[in-house]
Amino acid sequence: MKDFIGEDFLLSTKSAEKLYNEYVKDLPIIDYHCHINPREIAENISFKNITEAWLYGDHYKWRAVRACGFDEKYVTGGVDDYERFRAWASTMPSLIGNPLYHWTHLELKKYFGITQPLSEKSCDEIWEKCNSVITSGNFRVRDIIESSGVDTICTTDDPADDLKWHKMISEDSTFKTRVLPAFRPDKGVNIELPGFAEYLKDVLGPSAGIDIKDLDSLLTAYVQRINYFEENGFKTSDHGMGYIPYSPADSSEVDHILKKVLSGEEISTDECDKYKTYMLVFFASEFSKRNIVMQIHYGVIRNNNTRAFEKLGADTGFDTIAGYECTVNALRLLDEFDKNGILPKMVIYSLNPADNAAIDALCGCFQGNCDGIRSKIQHGAAWWFNDHLEGMREHMKTYAAESVFANFIGMLTDSRSFLSYTRHDYFRRILCDYIGGMIERGEYPNDFEAAGKIASDISYYNTKRFFGF
Repeated sequence: MKDFIGEDFLLSTKSAEKLYNEYVKDLPIIDYHCHINPREIAENISFKNITEAWLYGDHYKWRAVRACGFDEKYVTGGVDDYERFRAWASTMPSLIGNPLYHWTHLELKKYFGITQPLSEKSCDEIWEKCNSVITSGNFRVRDIIESSGVDTICTTDDPADDLKWHKMISEDSTFKTRVLPAFRPDKGVNIELPGFAEYLKDVLGPSAGIDIKDLDSLLTAYVQRINYFEENGFKTSDHGMGYIPYSPADSSEVDHILKKVLSGEEISTDECDKYKTYMLVFFASEFSKRNIVMQIHYGVIRNNNTRAFEKLGADTGFDTIAGYECTVNALRLLDEFDKNGILPKMVIYSLNPADNAAIDALCGCFQGNCDGIRSKIQHGAAWWFNDHLEGMREHMKTYAAESVFANFIGMLTDSRSFLSYTRHDYFRRILCDYIGGMIERGEYPNDFEAAGKIASDISYYNTKRFFGF
């Protein structure tokens, strides 16, 4: 029997242990997609207690606590922080097989030196130990980032953002981790959502100094903001979509659609898709000529609980996996990019694990290039509801079977928590176990120089090269 979260955690063979310990364990971390607030890094905030660090913004945990029968006041607030932590501790033993169980205990071990399982019985002792570390003066967010070995962080930023906090961080020579913005234009793309017109008129337009009244002025504003982000070091965009649209239209038709919405008129689903398709082609063109990576996340249905959304708002734990069939549209969209000579480096993710093989296969249709880029179109890491043990294993198996696994750009946190960097360690252990298992079964040579290079490239170096960090 192995020790709980021991040194050989998830490493089932000697080959896996060798790959992990000698090739990937101590590599830096590049977190190329996350949702942490750059202001908190710039101001180097500290936390009052473990609840603030762990539970204030983590809708993964919120879903689990709700499922264990706790009232909302123990989830998103309404009782004191200790009571919220106790609810989380009481939930923990029930989470067998859930990645939250592993992540929680990896974080307790790495950041607080705690190896005992969290439960209602251990709650008080762990509460005191964690809070002792948190209030020691050596546990500010930059301490966490530096102790985690984080090389680069890409936040998620609206095009209208003034990037004040990123500038402040970059000008501070005492902090070595790069914190770069990522361009997230969803509010100006998802034309069907409430507040779209107001966003263009009152937020995006003023940020660019442009009165947005038609398609030309909108595109001019976006070019200005892309230029501004480029001046501030951005390397990637990110596009969050329920489904991937494909409905081509010329600029005059899209201009008419946009003007209708700006004047308060309703549009059809096809008109919505025409606008979105046109905008994605526009962004691909801009990113291609700047060598910017274009990420697309799709396959999610958001805010499904009306009562909870009205009370708590978005990103509070009420999203789910969509069953949309997007493969044909994705192929057509990438072909549109390619035939117009504007295909950028891309990372494609679906929240639906049933899409894994389809994404790997469609990526293979667009890989050739004259720039020597390895796997220019990437299948992104197992995302959100899939970033668990079996989800990562299945993602790796399908990627290897359908594509060139050695070119994979590896893991990200997709997190709002500064304690989530252990997810990279979790991924690296699963990765080494997967490759080590192939060595042990005679499916790959007993050549650790070659296998170790693959593991270290996927863990760090591929990402560094692909994004140009």
